[in-house]
Amino acid sequence: MSREDPVMISASHLEKSFGANTVLRDVSFDVRKGEVVALIGPSGSGKSTLLRCLNLLEVPEAGRLAVGEHRFDFRPRVGRPGRVDARRAAQLRRDMGMVFQHFNLYPHMTVLGNVIEAPMHVKGLSRGEATDLAHALLEKVGLADKADRYPARLSGGQRQRVAIARALAMQPQAMLFDEATSALDPELVGEVLQVMAGLARDGMTMILVTHEMAFAREIADRVCFMDGGTIAASGPPAELFDRPDNARLAAFLERFHTR
Repeated sequence: MSREDPVMISASHLEKSFGANTVLRDVSFDVRKGEVVALIGPSGSGKSTLLRCLNLLEVPEAGRLAVGEHRFDFRPRVGRPGRVDARRAAQLRRDMGMVFQHFNLYPHMTVLGNVIEAPMHVKGLSRGEATDLAHALLEKVGLADKADRYPARLSGGQRQRVAIARALAMQPQAMLFDEATSALDPELVGEVLQVMAGLARDGMTMILVTHEMAFAREIADRVCFMDGGTIAASGPPAELFDRPDNARLAAFLERFHTR
């Protein structure tokens, strides 16, 4: 990633509330093609909501969003709140893969079945094409020998790697990771982080919400610290972690250093 790379994701003045609780306040940031951005911050700071707004699982009440060729304006029209056409939202999600905490695999399908489902039924690939793609992706995430297993027979780390392969099967322009390791036993975290690091080396545009500070330092081109629904600090990992000039960021990092 370089400063000459085109902007892949641009969020401008995003606002999001749930009832009386304002979760995102005037959030703006750009992500360039091939850039890896880590979102860190305390629970309730808006990290996961921001991620969900970027692929329209949650619809902002104000602001604008551009992802590749997709453009959305969330300003409410006269007489009705802002809304997003479901077809356009689905088109965006084809280009924006997302991996959640809890895998969300289909328990009645094999690993292979989970990975080929969306390419066949959403992108229109033939079963043969989808199967070839799935086997290549399972090889990439280190699960080539697990294609015929059911999710219940996999470890948590293996299930999360299947979820990553499933998201990659849609051949997205960017990947979003929402605390992808937080539901895993500590000894399984490394295998998932290794796959994510491989994607970063391959040039995948990535935004990840994480509490793995060492991993964020290693993998991210930029770290954004969220606090109270805003991006309170942003910069290269060495700058934010070693020379924090925001008191809330310094206090947040101190909690990790003293654990």
